Amino acid sequence: MASESPDVVVVAPVVENGGAESSNGKDEQLESELSKKLEIAEDGKEDNDEEEGSKAEASTKKKKKKNKSKKKKELPQQTDPPSIPVVELFPSGEFPEGEIQEYKDDNLWRTTSEEKRELERLEKPIYNSVRQAAEVHRQVRKYVRSIVKPGMLMTDICETLENTVRKLISENGLQAGIAFPTGCSLNWVAAHWTPNSGDKTVLQYDDVMKLDFGTHIDGHIIDCAFTVAFNPMFDPLLAASREATYTGIKEAGIDVRLCDIGAAIQEVMESYEVEINGKVFQVKSIRNLNGHSIGPYQIHAGKSVPIVKGGEQTKMEEGEFYAIETFGSTGKGYVREDLECSHYMKNFDAGHVPLRLPRAKQLLATINKNFSTLAFCRRYLDRIGETKYLMALKNLCDSGIVQPYPPLCDVKGSYVSQFEHTILLRPTCKEVLSKGDDY
Repeated sequence: MASESPDVVVVAPVVENGGAESSNGKDEQLESELSKKLEIAEDGKEDNDEEEGSKAEASTKKKKKKNKSKKKKELPQQTDPPSIPVVELFPSGEFPEGEIQEYKDDNLWRTTSEEKRELERLEKPIYNSVRQAAEVHRQVRKYVRSIVKPGMLMTDICETLENTVRKLISENGLQAGIAFPTGCSLNWVAAHWTPNSGDKTVLQYDDVMKLDFGTHIDGHIIDCAFTVAFNPMFDPLLAASREATYTGIKEAGIDVRLCDIGAAIQEVMESYEVEINGKVFQVKSIRNLNGHSIGPYQIHAGKSVPIVKGGEQTKMEEGEFYAIETFGSTGKGYVREDLECSHYMKNFDAGHVPLRLPRAKQLLATINKNFSTLAFCRRYLDRIGETKYLMALKNLCDSGIVQPYPPLCDVKGSYVSQFEHTILLRPTCKEVLSKGDDY
């Protein structure tokens, strides 16, 4: 401080003018104390400002977090009954992956191959499309399983299921929709039965119903089926086909021979017995029914996956889609065509065939526009306004343009169960696309 200079201290008049000097000294002292207090106050104010600033920042962050969590919570949840398109439930546009299974033995190297991973990155849009179709299938079957009960009309079951698919997949012509008619075959009827318009069949407590339906996005098809039985005496029959299907999936893989899968399926299937009304039956694999490869807009793409031993030696290949399905029967284990036909499909390789009937030409144009090479049924033609088409449809079948698929039946009085999943042989792993919590 300046007042500490030695010149000021030795001056004599300090005593005489002591009052003035001392007051000046006091002033200076007061000023220095005040300035100190001001500095402290300012420092404190800055600290408070910083504290308040950090508090404000923290509260802003909290608000943002709350808003984010609110946004997360506000994502639409599926209704009951389901009505929100699956694409709205996944705003990112990425759909859930199926169950992943590693390849075995000689193909285990694929899991870590960077080259194979790159191939998968290139195929991602296709994977995502088929996963969307799979998610629709899972949600629809979950709902249908919750409402199906004895006493329901088979027509009502099918139409409820199909209308739910149309909503959830955002049906859009040939770009998204139902891949083939809903099979709801009962008891000894193994496959390809759906009610035609006017059918009054009612589901009974002692029925064994196979629900087989398909979804697709851009022609990438999910083919998946399960069996419904209310009477617990049929449980071993259902367990046999379910376990056999899982065995087929486990055995499937790149370079695996189709006949080896069939042999493994049959061994598991025929290890089961079922007692029905006091009589014991060995469960048999239906030898003339198969799983199959799937192509774009082509439900049967050329390769068959047998469910008994002795099938073809052809191998599965990388990038292929397969429907692995098994049928367990208490009958002969052999099906034949029977009953009124409901399923039809335009032949995938049908070229131009000249048609004489104008009505047949008109019906073919309708089929090309609405179904292309995807399977359809008579109810679907009724739904889009076609009438009096049976003669024209027969003409298309006789010309080889359209193929009829009548119901496939084992012996009357027997029971058949079915389970099915769609798998994809990815370059690095096997993906069970349609796998869900239910089966």
